[in-house]
Amino acid sequence: MDIGYTATDLRAAAVDAVRAPSLHNTQPWRFRLRDGGIEVLADPDRRLPATDPSGWGVRMACGAALFNLRTALAVAGRPASVRLRPDPAEPDLLARLLPDVQRRPSPAEQSLYAAIPRRFSNRMPFWPDPVPADARWRLGEAARAEQCWLELMIGVSAVAALGEIARSAHRVLERDPAYRSERERWLRQESAPDGVPASAGGPRSEPQDVLPTRGFGGRDRAPGRDFEPEPLVAVLGSVGNTAVDQVVAGQALQRVLLTATDAGLAASLLSQPIEVPSARQQLRLSLGRFGTPQMVLRIGHGQPGRPTPRRTVDDVLDLPVPRP
Repeated sequence: MDIGYTATDLRAAAVDAVRAPSLHNTQPWRFRLRDGGIEVLADPDRRLPATDPSGWGVRMACGAALFNLRTALAVAGRPASVRLRPDPAEPDLLARLLPDVQRRPSPAEQSLYAAIPRRFSNRMPFWPDPVPADARWRLGEAARAEQCWLELMIGVSAVAALGEIARSAHRVLERDPAYRSERERWLRQESAPDGVPASAGGPRSEPQDVLPTRGFGGRDRAPGRDFEPEPLVAVLGSVGNTAVDQVVAGQALQRVLLTATDAGLAASLLSQPIEVPSARQQLRLSLGRFGTPQMVLRIGHGQPGRPTPRRTVDDVLDLPVPRP
């Protein structure tokens, strides 16, 4: 009979879980060992009140961390069964993992696990090389494997329409002093365990750019030069928009990002159209898809990205206090 997960299981898997992406690299998660189960919790102290007032971004990030956790446990020979939002009385408890039937990890799990330490957000311009058709198919299958959908924007007009929605949302956000102040608080000019290093900000936006950038201290570039003439843009969506749907979408997002990494592709996230409710609704209507957009991704070939800093595992673990 399985006695449940141990502190050793949790600590080993959390090393990979903390590599998940999050808004402004806030890392809004905690991991708890309780009664032989591993629990994923949102950290309310790391929510972004101006950027993420509903907590959508926290739940997406925790879902991405959950996917890494699931994958690490499976590769370690300790696969999990997962229950989302197991206790309505504890809204910050987003998932509980219990040991499932032991089995060998699948080749797909091994490939995704190997991609975890190599997945970085790449905010630099991508090369003009097109993303191959088989890689595009794999990205769509990755979203479907986690009960979500991925819509690729095919053609100049489709990308331009999405770009207009994104730029409009970006302008709305930039008019909010609280939003700008919050972004600046998470910009890091010196070494830190969280936030976005200025060196990872990418080039500054120019008026002719198809897609906006967040503005994390990016460097200037030649005036009039396009950031990317024809980026591959994708929209990740879920069936609904409940808290559970958002955790599910976070898992799908991470599976898509790791699949892109495994295929030798680079990616970055564009969340402004999701953060502004009217833009999100406009995006949903323009796609004509059933469900809710949860993230916009930019995908392509590029120079290797750089890892952003992470807090230590000890900073995010809640372990039982040993009995005397």
